[in-house]
Amino acid sequence: MGKPTGFVEFKRKKQPYRPIEERLRDWKLQMLPYPTEELQKQGARCMDCAVPFCHQGCPLGNIIPDWNDLVYRSRWQDAIDRLHATNNFPEFTGTLCPAPCEGSCVLDINNDPVTIRAIELATIDHAFEEGWVTPQPPAVRTGKKVAVVGSGPAGLAAAQQLNRAGHWVTVFERADRIGGLLRYGIPEFKMEKRVLDRRLELMEKEEIQFRVNTNVGVNVSVEELRREFDAILLAGGATAPRDLKIPGRELRGIHFAMDYLPLQNRRCEGDVIPDEEFITAKGKRVVIIGGGDTGADCLGTVHRQGALSVHQFEILPRPPDTRAPDNPWPQWPVIFRSSAAHEEGGTREFAVSTTRFSGENGHVKKLHAHRVEVVREGSRLDFKPVPGTDFEMEVDLVLLAMGFLGPERNGMLEHLGVKMTERGNVWRDETWMTSVPGVFTAGDMQRGQSLIVWAIAEGRSAARGLDRHLMGHSDLPAPLP
Repeated sequence: MGKPTGFVEFKRKKQPYRPIEERLRDWKLQMLPYPTEELQKQGARCMDCAVPFCHQGCPLGNIIPDWNDLVYRSRWQDAIDRLHATNNFPEFTGTLCPAPCEGSCVLDINNDPVTIRAIELATIDHAFEEGWVTPQPPAVRTGKKVAVVGSGPAGLAAAQQLNRAGHWVTVFERADRIGGLLRYGIPEFKMEKRVLDRRLELMEKEEIQFRVNTNVGVNVSVEELRREFDAILLAGGATAPRDLKIPGRELRGIHFAMDYLPLQNRRCEGDVIPDEEFITAKGKRVVIIGGGDTGADCLGTVHRQGALSVHQFEILPRPPDTRAPDNPWPQWPVIFRSSAAHEEGGTREFAVSTTRFSGENGHVKKLHAHRVEVVREGSRLDFKPVPGTDFEMEVDLVLLAMGFLGPERNGMLEHLGVKMTERGNVWRDETWMTSVPGVFTAGDMQRGQSLIVWAIAEGRSAARGLDRHLMGHSDLPAPLP
């Protein structure tokens, strides 16, 4: 533990952020470094709770109390060693993870939880500054070759683990740059791409091979991969977006979030995108449909592009400010939260269902909607219109951020013939192998849309299963069964 009386003496303080009026003028990281002295006080709040439920909340099984204590005691190098023992990329999770560990912190029963994510991020940042994060190529090669399809967090974590086991690993990515959603889904202001590039440079020095513009099942055949590699790991994510099939959907100016966000990320990378191909919110009345993380990413992007106005609609009712009776600790607290993007402006509305769009000359001009109430019918929820609440709103740009339905089935999955689950995800057994021998899967492709911390954990676990398949045993750690 940190300091025996730390949780009594010190109050929780959140990660500092740049002033809103400053950060809206650029695409740089919105967070500020956490002052070391104050951060160590936060580490001191980690109490001797006997059973650290933060472990239960973290899919990676991060040894959180240990590195909280080590940071408190200024033992930074020991802290990063302890952190890297369970997490390949703490600079990603420390920036992007919603920190389910904090929801399971024992302090959260009747107090504010420890600022675990802030301590994690400060630890890895300090380690990079000191030069402690170095390439770790294997001492011995097995001669086995593995193809990892998909370069998001699950694919990258699996690739690094398999490489450390001694296999020759090649990562295939259909886009023109490595990173998956980390590259083209997460806005620059949430994670600057130099952070991703820094880690990829280390992985290349570890002799991991990366191949971009390779869409397996389209311009690279499944048969070619099966001939060239001893095993394949599918980590392509859940990229099929949920659509809003209502009248007027075909109008111009209505876009999926993942058609919108990558364009701005590409411009931030320095790519030249013609104005007629670029989707911008500048000077427009914008509505974002969907209240999750992707919607918040759209919101922050819309602000920086200079929207005239922006509304964000969520069909679910507004969550409570504190835990509901049926949402006890240590479950993830389903409470009202505001992201940094919400603090920057815009109107946020709950219990709204869009019914149709109307337009002029083929372009959207109005959104038509009504309020709804949630009705539980058996085990499922239904949304009933509230009479007399119909309204319409003038709009120039609509962004659909309603989540994802699972992996895209055409192409690779179709050619492989893998078994799918009832929910539309790739089926796998307890060893992380699909129904096709020698083909494994991890991340959102088999789990469905989820968190970055789950993706990394599953990539690590699938790597262990694949390693055991090739070698008959594995010394790789596995946080998940």
